[in-house]
Amino acid sequence: MAGKIQKVAVLGAGTMGHGVAQVCAMAGMGVWMRDLTDDVLARGVTGIERSLAKLAEKGKITDAERDAARARIQTTTDLKGAVAEVDLVVEAIPEKMELKLETFAALGEHAPKHAILGTNTSSLSVTEIAGASGDPGRVVGLHFFNPVPLMKLLEIVRGLSTRDESVEAARAFAETIGKEPIVVKDFPGFATSRLGVILGVEAIRMLESGVASAEDIDKAMELGYRHPMGPLKLGDLVGLDVRLAILEHLHKELGEQFRPPALLRQMVRAGKLGRKSGEGFYKYG
Repeated sequence: MAGKIQKVAVLGAGTMGHGVAQVCAMAGMGVWMRDLTDDVLARGVTGIERSLAKLAEKGKITDAERDAARARIQTTTDLKGAVAEVDLVVEAIPEKMELKLETFAALGEHAPKHAILGTNTSSLSVTEIAGASGDPGRVVGLHFFNPVPLMKLLEIVRGLSTRDESVEAARAFAETIGKEPIVVKDFPGFATSRLGVILGVEAIRMLESGVASAEDIDKAMELGYRHPMGPLKLGDLVGLDVRLAILEHLHKELGEQFRPPALLRQMVRAGKLGRKSGEGFYKYG
């Protein structure tokens, strides 16, 4: 990796993708945000504009900074065009290994040879994803947290073949966009998902067993342990389908402590996915 990261492609315009695009644009980088359809891209842009407007209303940024950040973001459905001239790619597509392998094979073909390739996976093997790129040394995990503009942590995951200079470029990128980086080895669940999910799954088991209500379980962690958000509220924010997918992966890789509770499976089957569907452990207007 040579030089400063100035141009970024973000693959995926969902909650995580448009959040990443926003923080990169706010840091002065040119951004291509790519997704499969114009409708999805339009929703992503709307999310960015709302977030920037809130920051401006609260005095966190000026109106001029809001407008400049928005102007740095372009959208496209063309992957090849999105990544052709960038210094960094951040993949933020659904948490399915086959999709990520297909995407990184395409990035190996179309992204510039100097570009760092990052995956926002929260639990899948960065080493396996990297292998599809043809140059695994330039692939790193870049695990952001929701909501991206507000959460300070960026978990950098070093795959088995990730080069030192790729990790250092990721550190510099994190600092440029105002994040605090940690570096972890590529191990199932990394550091954050492994710890966060085990707390969340135990909270679901407690609810399933009738130990306490969702409200009181969350209040116990918020008031007793000073967590800013209880584990069930957090599950609703992340998405219960996403949480289920992570648990299924960690159960396979690490054992019984990560077996998904029956209650979680039932809720996902019923379409109760959390905030994005309007109902999860809580109801949302």
